[in-house]
Amino acid sequence: MAIIDIKVPDIGDFAEVGVIEVLVKPGDAIRAEQSLITVESDKASMEIPSSHAGVVKELKVKLGDKIAEGAVVLTLEVQGDAAAAPAAAPTPAAPASESKPAPAPAVQAPAAPNIAAANFGGAADMDCDVLVLGGGPGGYSAAFRAADLGLKVTLVERYATLGGVCLNVGCIPSKALLHVAAVMDEVSHLSAAGIDFGAPKVNVDMLRGHKEKVIGKLTGGLAAMAKMRKVTVVRGYGHFVGANHLEVEETTGTSQDKTGTKKVVAFKRAIIAAGSQAVRLPFMPEDPRVVDSTGALALQGVPKRMLILGGGIIGLEMGTVYSTLGARLDVVEMMDGLMQGADRDLVKVWQKMNAHRFDNIMLNTKTVAAEATPEGIKVSFAPAKDGVTVPEPQVYDLVLQAVGRTPNGKKIAADKAGVAVTDRGFIDVNIQMRTNVPHIFAIGDIVGQPMLAHKAVHEAHVAAEVIAGELQGNKELASAAFNARVIPSVAYTDPEVAWVGLTEDQAKAQGIKVKKGLFPWTASGRAIANGRDEGVTKLLFDDSPEAGSGDGHAGRGHGKILGGGMVGTHAGDMIGEIALAIEMGADAVDIGKTIHPHPTLGESIGMAAEVAHGSCTDVPPARK
Repeated sequence: MAIIDIKVPDIGDFAEVGVIEVLVKPGDAIRAEQSLITVESDKASMEIPSSHAGVVKELKVKLGDKIAEGAVVLTLEVQGDAAAAPAAAPTPAAPASESKPAPAPAVQAPAAPNIAAANFGGAADMDCDVLVLGGGPGGYSAAFRAADLGLKVTLVERYATLGGVCLNVGCIPSKALLHVAAVMDEVSHLSAAGIDFGAPKVNVDMLRGHKEKVIGKLTGGLAAMAKMRKVTVVRGYGHFVGANHLEVEETTGTSQDKTGTKKVVAFKRAIIAAGSQAVRLPFMPEDPRVVDSTGALALQGVPKRMLILGGGIIGLEMGTVYSTLGARLDVVEMMDGLMQGADRDLVKVWQKMNAHRFDNIMLNTKTVAAEATPEGIKVSFAPAKDGVTVPEPQVYDLVLQAVGRTPNGKKIAADKAGVAVTDRGFIDVNIQMRTNVPHIFAIGDIVGQPMLAHKAVHEAHVAAEVIAGELQGNKELASAAFNARVIPSVAYTDPEVAWVGLTEDQAKAQGIKVKKGLFPWTASGRAIANGRDEGVTKLLFDDSPEAGSGDGHAGRGHGKILGGGMVGTHAGDMIGEIALAIEMGADAVDIGKTIHPHPTLGESIGMAAEVAHGSCTDVPPARK
C-alpha cells in the first residue's frame, strides 16, 4: 500500500477557483477519473477527477475553500506500484490527418462504465475535423459555429432539408398555423367593437400551402448558409462504426428512403445531435386517424371531434389550431392539471379563456385502449387515481398523441464509439457537452430535458467552441461551458403562457420564501386597448432573511429575482426580459426603475417589480 496526494490539475487560466461541492468522503473507494470535487470560477463550474484508483484517507479541502493548480485535494491509499504512474483516460486513436494532440480538457468527461469501442479497419470515404450527427436547431448551429471558427465540418442529416423536427414538422409550422388561428379569433372578437368581417371561409389546401411556404423559406436559408460556410452535408442515417468513424446510409426523395449506398466519414471530433421522436402508445391502432404532432401538422382535414392524449404544450397548441378551424376538443391527462410546469394561477387564466374549445377535460385519467372502427377511433379510459369518474368509451374523428418525446440515443450505435447511453436513450454529458468519450460531444434533446430548441442552440455553441479551442490550442474557447441559470418555456396558445426560473409552486414545495409582484393586465392601458386584459405578469424575488442589501433585512426590494411568469398575448415575446433579469441578478429596484415604453404590454414587467417593491401607482395601494 502507498499513500499519495491527489492534486488539482491544470485548470486553464484561472488563478484560483472555489470549492462548491465535495463528492467523496474518507473511506470511499474510488476509481481513476472519478470526480472528487466541483469547483467554480467566474465563468464556469468544473469537476476535478482523481488520477488514481484507491481509498480516500483524508480530505484536504472543504466547501468554500479557494484552491489553485497543484493544491492537494485529498490523500489516497493505492495498491502496489499503482502510484508509479497516473491512470490515463483512454484516448481513441485519431485519424492520420490529426497532427497534434489536443490540450487536456478543462472539464472532465462524465464518469461512465467503460465501453469498448469497435475497431474500424476499413477506409473512409471522407474526413473532417468535426462530424455533426443531426441537422436540427442544435446540429446546424453546432456545424455553423464550428465552421465559423475555422474547422472542416461534415453534417449528417437523414431528411431532405436541414432544420430537424423544429423547423420542418414542429415549432415553426405550428407557429405559422397558430398565427392564422390567432388572427381568426381576433377578427371574431372585433364584432364587439363594431367591426364585422363575417364568418371565415377556410381553404385547408391553401392553408397547408402557406405553412409549407414558411418552412421552405427557412430551410432554403439554412441550405444557403451551409454552402456559404463550406459545411459538407451528407444526407442519410448515421451510425457509429468506431471511435472515429461514422457510417452513413444515404437517403433520397422528399422523405427518408434509403438509396442502398453507404459512406464512411472519419472525424477528429463528433457532436451527436440526433434529437428525439414522439412517443407512441403501444395500444393505439395503426390508422391515419391516429397522429402525432407531425401528422397533426400535415393538416389533412378538420375533424368534427378530436381527442388530445396529453395535456402538455404540444397537444394544447395543436388543439388551439384545430379548434379555431372548427373541431370540438376532448383532452385526457394523467396528472391533476393541464400544462404541467407552469404555475396554476397562470394556467387558470388560460383555461378560463379556452373553456369554449373543450367538451371534456379529463384529468387524473389515463387512456387504456383504442380500436379503429368505421365511425372513428373508439377510445377507452380509466381512473389514474382513486375517486375519479371517467366517461364511457368515446369515438373520435382524430386522435392526437402528445404524451411526450423519447431520445434517439439507441438508434445511432453509440456503443460502437464507446459512448454510454442510458436505458431511456439519453446520453450523459458534462457542462462542456462532453460524453464519457472525451472527443465525442452531445447536445439537444438527446442529453435530457427540457427538450427545447433554444436550449440546443446554446449547447451547440459550447460544444463547437470547446472543440475549436482544443484543436487550435485556444484556452479561452476550450474553457467554454453551458452554465445557463434558467431556460424559459412558452406555450404558444391563446393566450400565451410563459415562465422562467423558479415558479411559485416550486418555491412553496422547496420552502423558499419569496416576495411576489403580481400585475394584472386589467390595469394595463395597452391590454385594455387591445381588448385582451385577461393577462397577468408575475415576478418572484428572494425574500429570505439573508437576502437584501447586506444589512440582513429582507423586504426592501433588494432580494434578487428568482423567477417569473405571464399569461397573455405575446407573453412568449416578453419572457426573455425576465430571463435576462435572472441571469444578471437583478432585484425589484433594478427592474422597476428601468424605464419601459408606455403604453406597452412589456411595461407590465416593470410594474410587477414595482408591486413587489411597494411603489406601483397603477394599482390600488396595498392594505396596511
